[in-house]
Amino acid sequence: MTKDSPRDACPECAAPVTPQDRFCEACGRNLRVRRTPVGGPGTVEARDRVEFALPGVAGVSDRGRRRRRNEDSMAFGRVRGRGVAVVVCDGVASSERAEQASQVAVDTAVDVLLSGLRAGADAEVSTADAVAAANAEVAGLARPEAPEVAPSCTFVSAVVSDDTATVGWVGDSRAYLVAGSGAARLTVDDTWAAQLVAEGVLTEAQALTDRRAHVLSRWLGADAGPVEPQAVTFRVETPGLLVLCSDGLWNYLPEPEDLVAALPRGVPPAEVARGLVEVALEAGGHDNITVAVVQLRGGPGA
Repeated sequence: MTKDSPRDACPECAAPVTPQDRFCEACGRNLRVRRTPVGGPGTVEARDRVEFALPGVAGVSDRGRRRRRNEDSMAFGRVRGRGVAVVVCDGVASSERAEQASQVAVDTAVDVLLSGLRAGADAEVSTADAVAAANAEVAGLARPEAPEVAPSCTFVSAVVSDDTATVGWVGDSRAYLVAGSGAARLTVDDTWAAQLVAEGVLTEAQALTDRRAHVLSRWLGADAGPVEPQAVTFRVETPGLLVLCSDGLWNYLPEPEDLVAALPRGVPPAEVARGLVEVALEAGGHDNITVAVVQLRGGPGA
């Protein structure tokens, strides 16, 4: 086989392509960018259990055991030679068409983040742009005559290159970093309880006993107004995993050490995501569960 002989197929039209090709000659698809399907699985039934995987990144979304439909969504993609972008959104159950809100949010945001990766843009700037674009699209789903049930969702994203990672969020979907034998939570919930604890009004124990503890203080949607994400950027210095999830998982594994104890070891990201979703299902599966996992290479020359 010569270096120019076909080794792969275009994911759009299955025409033969080579690793050197930037675009498919048959259909014009950009071969440097691979991402999950726009619109997600397409039907309500197909949303009950969704699994996607690309090299180094994978996700699983499950309806759970008690909800009538899956209102979570995920989207991710990678730019060859640049990095990976991932978005997880959790539709707010009290809003209408929450599954549409989360799906349009992840699709819009991941496209902005992938464009930023291709252009070499600052990841925190891209994250803010992605949130603004997603918020506008979700707001556009609202019915003027029913603002009290405007479609809405939470948001968490990650942009990962070989040596850095940026996590952004709005709401209470979370991101955890797992490296070595330990883990750290990277996000701070935008909730009534977290806000009062941060302000020193209540202790965490006091806040969590209140029935308003998990009420969102920030979200995406027509009734959210302009939204700026919180963001954190860190160097990827050692191999590990970045786990993004909806509260359907972290309600059962709230602390980093809980996540570490449940984490499947020595398996690809897809198996890690499946294993964590299974933990939530076995614990009761009272909510939709979405887990996206990114493999972090880390270290010089990794």
